[in-house]
Amino acid sequence: MIVRIMGEGQVRLDDSHFPALNELDDELMAEVESGDTEGFRRTLAALLDAVRTMGAALPDDSLEPSELILPAPEASIAEVRAMLTEDGLIPD
Repeated sequence: MIVRIMGEGQVRLDDSHFPALNELDDELMAEVESGDTEGFRRTLAALLDAVRTMGAALPDDSLEPSELILPAPEASIAEVRAMLTEDGLIPD
């Protein structure tokens, strides 16, 4: 799957990584809902770091369609809340 991190670029991720990413996504969703800013910052950073670490960055000039778009590292709770679906940022 091709994942875009807003403001950074695209990463190719194997589907086998999604169970671990979904755990972080569920945690992030709970923190957004509760307004836990400190937890939100920590978990968003962990989620994006996991995507960067587990995936392979695509070249900047690559024009692959993104199947999943994640917020920028500096995104606010309100911005992430607007991106959430009932499954969070990452579909189950």
